[in-house]
Amino acid sequence: MSDASANNPTPQFSTAEYVGKSGNDHCQFCHLPISGPYYRVNDAMACLSCGEHMRGELAKDTPAAYTRGLLFGLGAAILGLVLYAAFAINTGIIIGYVSLAVGWMVGKAILKGSGGVGGRRYQITAAVLTYAAVSMAAVPIWIHYAGQQRRAQQQQLQAEQRQLETEFGQSHTQEPNAPSAKPSLARVLARLALLGIASPFVEIWETGPSFGWVIGIIILVVGIRIAWQITGAKPLEIYGPF
Repeated sequence: MSDASANNPTPQFSTAEYVGKSGNDHCQFCHLPISGPYYRVNDAMACLSCGEHMRGELAKDTPAAYTRGLLFGLGAAILGLVLYAAFAINTGIIIGYVSLAVGWMVGKAILKGSGGVGGRRYQITAAVLTYAAVSMAAVPIWIHYAGQQRRAQQQQLQAEQRQLETEFGQSHTQEPNAPSAKPSLARVLARLALLGIASPFVEIWETGPSFGWVIGIIILVVGIRIAWQITGAKPLEIYGPF
């Protein structure tokens, strides 16, 4: 047995190490001699105990696993949205590189929730949640700046009104506008959601594509790719016992 094995006797199931003399088979996970039945794990020899342990721990793609992964990913997407928007609002800088962090958070959260299960539907879910988190972050940013602009306009109107009162010695007030029907909350939320989802492409509609927009889209795609790769299937083939 090697010095590394003596110092770390715990079976390492993530990697296989080929040890042992010719003609004397060893488990390539716990490094103990194999004298009876054995398994083949991705072409690596494993003793009966290690093989059965890995087979029992092998993550299974079940509806419960996907549901947990979806919930964890949704939570990470919401957190990423909040962080993205908070950074932009507090610093005044909208930086696309935050998309990379959001993709990583969503991918890791889905994998954590599913118990290590990956696959195509997990990848699609991760990609959709990453895009939704980054694009919808534009909504609170817009609301924040719209509120600032509204307050600035109100202050300007009040200043102009005070100036008129000073010059003419009387109050000049605008006649109230006729009441207008307010849209329902559901309609407002639906409109905000559509605007948020389309936010990465709003610049094309307004002013046409720019170099900065192209870079932002590329970074967003890279963030989605990070989430896609993290949630990919992790094949582990176990054969036996022999």
